[in-house]
Amino acid sequence: MMLTELKNIDNKVVGTKQTLKAIKNSEVKKVFLAEDIDKPLYNQIVETATQYDVPIEKVDSKLRLGRACGIDVSAACAALLK
Repeated sequence: MMLTELKNIDNKVVGTKQTLKAIKNSEVKKVFLAEDIDKPLYNQIVETATQYDVPIEKVDSKLRLGRACGIDVSAACAALLK
């Protein structure tokens, strides 16, 4: 899936809390992760996704990820749900 297609997908969550919760509930196909977020938060998302064997697609900026998700603010991460 291309990042540009994320905007048109209804089956997604946007934001760190929602993404981590969905990963832990085994509801995620893929995580989109902005590379310009705080290092501890970045590491937490990567570790959790790796633990649950969820693939990660890195995005260069949180602003670009937010726009790709169809929101007017930046987003640290988003997840495509099963």
